[in-house]
Amino acid sequence: MARFDVYPNPSSSAVTTPYLLDVQSDLFNGLDTRMVIPLRTQSAFAKVKLPERLMPIFTIKGKKLVLETSKMASVPTRILKQPVATLQDQQSTVVVALDFLFNGY
Repeated sequence: MARFDVYPNPSSSAVTTPYLLDVQSDLFNGLDTRMVIPLRTQSAFAKVKLPERLMPIFTIKGKKLVLETSKMASVPTRILKQPVATLQDQQSTVVVALDFLFNGY
C-alpha cells in the first residue's frame, strides 16, 4: 500500500463515492488500518459552493471527484484491494486540504 493510492470503495455508497484515497504515511504499513478520504462524485455537490482548499476536485478514470477531506476515516486494510490510480502527483493539493482541515490555513 502506498500513500496517495486510490482504491475502489467496497461499500454500498460506491454509487456516489466510488473511491477512497489512502493518506496514511507509509511508515505505518504494518498497521491493520489505513486513513482514507472518500472521493465523491462532483454531481453530488451540484447545488453547493465547495471550499476548494478543503475539498479539491480530481479527475479519476474520467470522473470529476471531490475529496471529502472532513470525512476522513480509518478503514481496515483488508478492504483496500488493488489501487486503480494514484494522486502522488497531486500530493501538495491533498496536503493543503489536510493542513486546512487541521490547522485552518
